[in-house]
Amino acid sequence: MTPPRAAVSRQPLRQLKNRIATGLITAGGIGVLLAILAIGVFLVWETLPLLAWDQTFAFSKLSPLAWGTLKAALAAMLFALPIALGAAMYSALFMSARLRSRVKPTLEMMEAIPGVVVGFIAGLVLAPWVERHLASTLALLIWLPISAGLAGVLWHMAASRWRQWLPLSWAGLWLLPWLVCMVLLALWFAPLLEKFLLGGDLRRLLEQHWGMDYATRNALIVGIAMGFAVIPSIYALAEDALADVPTSLMEGAQALGASRWQALWKVALPAAGPGIFSAVMIGAGRAVGETMIVLMASGNMALLSVSPFEGMRSMAAAIAIELPEASPGGLTYHHLILAALVLFIFTFLVNTLAEVVRSRMRRRYHKAGRH
Repeated sequence: MTPPRAAVSRQPLRQLKNRIATGLITAGGIGVLLAILAIGVFLVWETLPLLAWDQTFAFSKLSPLAWGTLKAALAAMLFALPIALGAAMYSALFMSARLRSRVKPTLEMMEAIPGVVVGFIAGLVLAPWVERHLASTLALLIWLPISAGLAGVLWHMAASRWRQWLPLSWAGLWLLPWLVCMVLLALWFAPLLEKFLLGGDLRRLLEQHWGMDYATRNALIVGIAMGFAVIPSIYALAEDALADVPTSLMEGAQALGASRWQALWKVALPAAGPGIFSAVMIGAGRAVGETMIVLMASGNMALLSVSPFEGMRSMAAAIAIELPEASPGGLTYHHLILAALVLFIFTFLVNTLAEVVRSRMRRRYHKAGRH
């Protein structure tokens, strides 16, 4: 039997639609590449006039900005990585499917919060509170991870009846009251510790004994605020990478006698290594290029200081502040364009490194899986 004529007449139209869609996708990809190349060419062209001026001045001008950028990114990653990777490992491998279906979308929606909102809250709410309760803030940063580990030890030492009532797959819920109690305990105990052991004023003690001045908006505030903004992106990518690990690998490791923790470290993390590395690199790239949080929570002081209690000024914040007032063709204008070029090159190298390492690790694990 011959096919209907309607089907024959639709086949050329379908092929035409496929060709049009393929052409549009190809043109869009080429257009994106050309746009990125044009941005790079523009930045290089605008920085060429700096070759005619003193390079020492350019280095001294950009050194505090580069240091502030790295300092802010490092503070954010130190705050975000333990929380994001820990949450990803727990939700992907330990959390119940019912709870994961509700928690994961909620955490991913946090990525939609604008940076200007986070910076506004950090600059006007968080910074004054930390200034008034510096000892309590430091106590919380130290005590909360310890209290979470203590909860795990107590759960492991508890009787089997208590473990059934408090299953590990639902620890994301029953651990919240414990952490709230630990926060209240730290807020109650930290002022007493500051009064009897630190002379009643931690800020004065830091200034007199270690020469560390405290600024209201500093690297500590930036690290907390920017880390909060970076956590969702790192968590989402790392969680997807861990969730894609075949369950047969985990079950096989446990069948050979490994515990769930050993299977996580020896099997799941190496298998999901490329995705986790990409998540970390993407989070670092966002932390380096973040503008509004650093602009509103750092104090915008161009300092070469390692103290977490002093302010800084990043390249992105300097561009946002000074570029609208810089006259085109002037020295300040070209220095800001040079800063933009440095950020562009850094982001390009970070993304390229993440993709190269991920591809090599995937090929290595694929070959190991075949053998």
